Amino acid sequence: MNIIDKIISNYSNNKSLYIGEKVTMSEHMIQTAMLAEKTNCSSNLVCSSLLHDYGHFILENPDDLVAKNQDGKHEDVGCSFLEKYFIEDVLGPIKYHVEAKKYLAREKNYYDLLSEASKISLKLQGGIMSKEEAKKFERNKFFENSIKLRKFDEIAKKSGLKIKSIKEYKNILTSKLI
Repeated sequence: MNIIDKIISNYSNNKSLYIGEKVTMSEHMIQTAMLAEKTNCSSNLVCSSLLHDYGHFILENPDDLVAKNQDGKHEDVGCSFLEKYFIEDVLGPIKYHVEAKKYLAREKNYYDLLSEASKISLKLQGGIMSKEEAKKFERNKFFENSIKLRKFDEIAKKSGLKIKSIKEYKNILTSKLI
């Protein structure tokens, strides 16, 4: 099975709820990609949005990590797996979308919009960035797209929303392969 077929299979067969939310992991990631499309983002960012939490598919049981007060580093797990297949401009925002949450959470308005599950994971992921960390992150070449992805990520948790099929993303996934 090639990587695109494997990704489509994982999305189609995974019915696990996204940790602490009312949507499945697949629904969440597809909603995130749909938001990127709706705002006319680049195809690279649409693909990043679609794959941003792929590391959760690889981790044994993400819910167990939360119960044990541990961060599974899903962004690193996903990136390490996907880097064998996808271009860097897709991988960068995936790798840094957690850093983007830590960056954005410095603003009270953003922090207050976080779901309870996101607030819990923020704490497990090291908490809100310091000023020094924020300045360093602002210089990251994937800063802007990571911020955009993170904003989509937080909104993409609506249950009952009519979403696209993962199969509708086959062409864009294929176009971003190395």
